[in-house]
Amino acid sequence: MPKLPADLYRRWIETAFPPPAFHDGFIPPERWLQQIWRHQRLLRDALRTIEGEELRVLHPGFWNRAAGPDFRGAILRFGESTVVRGDVEIDLVPAGWKGHRHAVNPAYRNVVLHVVWDADQDGTGRPALALRGHLDAPLAEMAPWLSAEAPRTLPEGVRGQCCGPLRALPADTLDELVRLAALARLERKAEAFAARARHAGWHRSLWEGLLGGLGYRNNTWPMRRVAELVGPGDAPAPEDLEGAQASLLGVAGLLSAEPPRRNPARFRALWDRWWRDRDRFHGSILPVDAWRLGGMRPANHPQRRLALAAHWISGRPPFGAIDAWMAAGGDAVSASEALRGILGAGADPFWERHWTLGSASLEIGQPLLGMARATDLAVNAVLPWLLARATAGGDPAMRRRVEERYIGWPAGEENSVLRLARQRLLGGARRVLPRTAATQQGLMGLERDFCGHSDALCSGCRLPDLVGGWMAGAAP
Repeated sequence: MPKLPADLYRRWIETAFPPPAFHDGFIPPERWLQQIWRHQRLLRDALRTIEGEELRVLHPGFWNRAAGPDFRGAILRFGESTVVRGDVEIDLVPAGWKGHRHAVNPAYRNVVLHVVWDADQDGTGRPALALRGHLDAPLAEMAPWLSAEAPRTLPEGVRGQCCGPLRALPADTLDELVRLAALARLERKAEAFAARARHAGWHRSLWEGLLGGLGYRNNTWPMRRVAELVGPGDAPAPEDLEGAQASLLGVAGLLSAEPPRRNPARFRALWDRWWRDRDRFHGSILPVDAWRLGGMRPANHPQRRLALAAHWISGRPPFGAIDAWMAAGGDAVSASEALRGILGAGADPFWERHWTLGSASLEIGQPLLGMARATDLAVNAVLPWLLARATAGGDPAMRRRVEERYIGWPAGEENSVLRLARQRLLGGARRVLPRTAATQQGLMGLERDFCGHSDALCSGCRLPDLVGGWMAGAAP
C-alpha cells in the first residue's frame, strides 16, 4: 500500500467538516462559543461587558453538559467590585435568554454573566459579554481548532464503525495515519500558543501554558490566572526562591491567615514574605474556592505545583534553556530526561518531603516533577510553543526538528480519554503501535476529530468511508 501523503489527514478533516463561508453577518454555532469561553480564547486582559465594565475571569466555570446553564461555578470580577461567583449562560443572541425561557427557569437564577456573540445591549438584567470583539485570533483562523474542540458527549463501551476499516489497515499504514493525526493535534496547539503570544509575548505564553499544564484537569484555569498575575520578571529578587513561592502561593489564595497544625515555621516564613508584598496584588488574589482540591493525587496539589513554578522565576527561567535544549541533538529518551532536568527544581528540602504546607513529612523524598508530568508539559506546552515560534519565524528546519522530537517522545500515562479512543477506534484491540506520546496524541486526536462529532452509533461520521476510500485507492 502506498505511503500516506503528508496532507492526507488535513484533507480528510476538510472533507468531513468543510469550513463555513465567513461573511460579515456570519454567526458561529453556539457550541463554538462554548469552546471559546471554556478555553478562554479571548483577550483576557481587555474584557469589557456590553455595559462597558471591566471584566476579569478568575475561573470560567466548569462546562455543564446537562440541563441548565452552560458553565457552573464561574468566578468573576466586574470592575473594582468584590469577586462574584455563579453560573455563565451562553446564547447566540441576547433574545435567546427569553426565547429559551431562562428568565422563568429556577435553574438559571444563579447566572451572573450572559455571553453572546455580538450585541450592543442585552436586556436580561445581568452583565453581558459579546465575544465577537474579544477573540484572541480571527474566527476564520480559529475555525479548524473550534471544529476539533466542539465534540458531542459519547458513552463508553460502544465500538465505532471505523473500527473494522482501521483494523484492516496494514500496521505501517495505521502507524502513519496515527502519526498524521498527532501532528495535526500538535499544529492546533501551536496555533493557540501563537495567538496568545501575539498579545502577551512568547515567554509569557509559554509560562501560562506550563502553569496550565501543572493545574491538571480541574485546576488549569486557576493556574493560568496565577500565571497572568505573577510571571517571569515578577519575582521579588533574583535567586529569591522563598519570595517567589510566597508570591505565587499568596496570589493563588493558598496562604490562609491561620497557620496549619504541621510545619507552622515554614508557613510563617512564607506568610511574613507575602504579608509585606500582597498590597501590590490588591483586588487580584484568587479566592480559595477557585481551586478543586478533592479527588486529586497528592503530588498534583496546587501548593506543590506552585512551589515548583517558583523555581522557574527565581534565578533559573527555563526559556533560554529550552531553546538550547531544542538546538541540541540526542535521541528522544535522552531529550526527555534533559527536559525534565530543565523543568525540574533545584534543591528544595521542604517540598521534596511534603505534599502541602500542612502535610506530614514523607519518609522518602519525592521530586517536584516526575517523568509523567514532564511528558505532559512537553507534548502540551513546550513542543507546541517551539513549533509556533518556528512557524512564526519561517524556519522549516526548526519545524522538522520539533516534529521529529514530538514523534519520538516516550509515551506518557494512560488515561480515560485514551482508553476511550482505543475502544472506539480499535475495538479495544492492542494493535502493535509505537509506544510513544505521539501515538497517544494521535489516537486522542482521531477520537476528538471524528468520534466527537458523531453519536454512539457513528451517525454521519465520514471516517469509515475515508479510510475505506483510501484503501480502495479513491482517497480524496
